[in-house]
Amino acid sequence: MAGAWCVPGGGLDEGEALIPGLKREILEEIGIKAVVGNLMYIQQFAYNGVEFLEFFFHVTNAKDYLQVDLSKTTHGATEIAEINFVDPVTTNILPKFLTTEPLVKKAANPLAATIFSFLES
Repeated sequence: MAGAWCVPGGGLDEGEALIPGLKREILEEIGIKAVVGNLMYIQQFAYNGVEFLEFFFHVTNAKDYLQVDLSKTTHGATEIAEINFVDPVTTNILPKFLTTEPLVKKAANPLAATIFSFLES
């Protein structure tokens, strides 16, 4: 979406497990091997009549992302306009719940993910 920041994402290949799919997507788009930490959030939503689930994990090797060269990825340069660390409180970031959630506290808590559902009951 124009004018907004989003976390890297993508979809699973048929039969692919969640964590390997996450690692593959980040490697393809950003060129870095992710070290996956705690599950932080699950978002359920509908878009164009199709239901989706998004899983948000804490990726623990943040320093590896300080120098990203999208030209060395398989398709990051075509899918990502800009990459940077941004302040979610002062930046237009999607999904919106990331602007109000205690991200640092949540990343450190291995016990429970928060679920956001934007479907009608």
